[in-house]
Amino acid sequence: MESKFPSRRLPLLILLPTLLVCGMFLYYPLAQSFSWSLLRAAFMGLRTLYVGTQNYVRLFTSSAYLHSMWISIVFAAGVVLLGLSISLGIALVANRKVRGARIYRTALIWPYALSPAVAGTIWLFLFNPTAGVVNFVLERTVGISPDWVTSRNLAILLVVTAAVWKNLGYNIVFFLAGLQNVPGQVIEAARIDGASAWRCFWKVTLPLLSPTAFFLLIMNMIYAFFGVFGLVDVLTKGGPANATNILIYNLYRDAFQHNKWGMASAQSVILFVMVVGFTLLQFRTTGRKVHYGG
Repeated sequence: MESKFPSRRLPLLILLPTLLVCGMFLYYPLAQSFSWSLLRAAFMGLRTLYVGTQNYVRLFTSSAYLHSMWISIVFAAGVVLLGLSISLGIALVANRKVRGARIYRTALIWPYALSPAVAGTIWLFLFNPTAGVVNFVLERTVGISPDWVTSRNLAILLVVTAAVWKNLGYNIVFFLAGLQNVPGQVIEAARIDGASAWRCFWKVTLPLLSPTAFFLLIMNMIYAFFGVFGLVDVLTKGGPANATNILIYNLYRDAFQHNKWGMASAQSVILFVMVVGFTLLQFRTTGRKVHYGG
């Protein structure tokens, strides 16, 4: 096939700005993290020692790190499953033709505009054990006042719920766009053939939404592993008793609180490999069920 460019160098020149940005802010930091993961700081960080894969061995033999990994997997599963289910349900309701629909849709999207730190602060005020609105209502109605921050089970539930709420707007935008692209004639034909509303959704709407749902599945998983540091830091700081010490927060602790740069770099490499592995697994399993209509 004949090239459409007058010169072979022109495509490279066009791609050069993108390659420079990716190289500076993606590839170089990744290579630097891998090289640092083979080192260990010594003498108050003034010297570094080459230790090979010793940092990785220490991590995978550490019960605390394995616990953090398990907590991260449970946390990510909760954020992804709850986030996609709730946002799809809200998008189905918001997609109906009602008066003031644009106002409602805008109101549903606004939480995504908040930074994680601001969102965490809002939830911390709401669920404060002594002065929070939620505990005030619960104490007045059912006579209980849970301590959301110091209870292990309640703390992880609080962080998962806050993370789901923070990302709802992002999911709703894409689900709404997908729903509005579902051909009305197909739904109408299914209803004429006697299909119930639930069967229409399960057999017609959901398969046509599968590309959007698969995209959001990947993006929500990345968000659950990388994008919730601010929420955890404000709400629980990894506590109580490391109940919410997910991998990204454990990495921060080792790097910036304990100055274990080699261990932190090794953790970043492991986290990157984990997310890439989960993504490839989803492409091999869920990705095969995605229906791209012609």
